[in-house]
Amino acid sequence: SITKERTEIIIQGTSSEDPHDPAAVWEEYEFKCKPGDLKRRPCFISPYHYRLDWLMWFAAFQTYEQNEWIVHLAGKLLAQEESALSLMATNPFAGRAAP
Repeated sequence: SITKERTEIIIQGTSSEDPHDPAAVWEEYEFKCKPGDLKRRPCFISPYHYRLDWLMWFAAFQTYEQNEWIVHLAGKLLAQEESALSLMATNPFAGRAAP
């Protein structure tokens, strides 16, 4: 069955010195096939799925304690590790200091 609502995990970073500052600008890491930008055409790779994007769907139904890999992914994105960034469609911090 398919749910009527879709809970999403969105991974964002900021260059702000104080991430708690209301003026901090948060920028989203976009995935290759996970729904995101409404102006982007849907990814179609049937019958296969991008594994990370697919795992994000299920992780949204649980807590991060049940999906510790999300914390590790966030750490790798903060460190701008190329292996993790290669899984993303966009890196909002490309050519800039790490978030």
